[in-house]
Amino acid sequence: MVIRKAIVAGSFYPRYKPDLLSILKESFTDNEFGPDEEPKTLNQEKRSIIGGVSPHAGYVYSGCCAAFTFLNLFKEKVPDTVIILGTDHVGYNGVALMDEGEWETPLGNLTIDNELSNRILDISKTIVKDESAFIGFPFGREHNIEVQLPFIKYCSHDKDIKIIPIKVSTKKYSVLENLAGDISQAIKSCDKDVVVVASSDMTHREIHGTDELKKFKEGDQKVIDAFVELNPSKTLDAALKTTVCGPQTITSLMLICKNLNATEGKLLKYYTSSEKTGNYDGYCVGYFSGIIIK
Repeated sequence: MVIRKAIVAGSFYPRYKPDLLSILKESFTDNEFGPDEEPKTLNQEKRSIIGGVSPHAGYVYSGCCAAFTFLNLFKEKVPDTVIILGTDHVGYNGVALMDEGEWETPLGNLTIDNELSNRILDISKTIVKDESAFIGFPFGREHNIEVQLPFIKYCSHDKDIKIIPIKVSTKKYSVLENLAGDISQAIKSCDKDVVVVASSDMTHREIHGTDELKKFKEGDQKVIDAFVELNPSKTLDAALKTTVCGPQTITSLMLICKNLNATEGKLLKYYTSSEKTGNYDGYCVGYFSGIIIK
């Protein structure tokens, strides 16, 4: 069996289980930047929250923001499968999924949903099977999908939840429409409870003082406003005017969810690394948690 190792354990999040559980708990129970509650599930029959945006920085920076996303995605019930739309920092320049094997986390491995991933591949002419997009040099260095996985394990309440990692590099809207159509068709054709997560941080750049931070946040707010409007093309246009690192993952998420009869986008949390650390002079990154509801 192919196992994708936890490459950034020990850097983006703790390597050892007790330390990782501690920072995850802190992320959820933080009453300033986090949701101030531990994840729980209501075991409802029906699901209304079908997708979300989650940041992927080091947990000390973005963990509290990500906690909002997973708290809500798992609140109604624990899903059977989480599709994770990953961006591309390394230059893969394709759209690929990994269709079998496991992804390692310090909290236990997550198995890939082979059945649903192959259904996507059967339907799609856009998405290809390519293990090298996720494992080995150079693309195995990519962290943005991996960083979501401990949150999934933490919220799963010991359910044998599965994942499908999909790397999306293109920012061409017509291609995003095609892949979203393929993924949503596959979801509709299965009898599983599936949610979709878009991995993306927001604007990245240096700031010097709170006045520059205010201007910094204006670009992100335009992206968030378009997300709340549930307008994928407007979201992509706004994001491409910034240094948001996953405009294509957020847009793909929105397109998939609209195909699944989504009616509403909702902002849960937005803050910046400068606000989290109290340092307003230097490199700053925005973090956004949002969900999509049908």
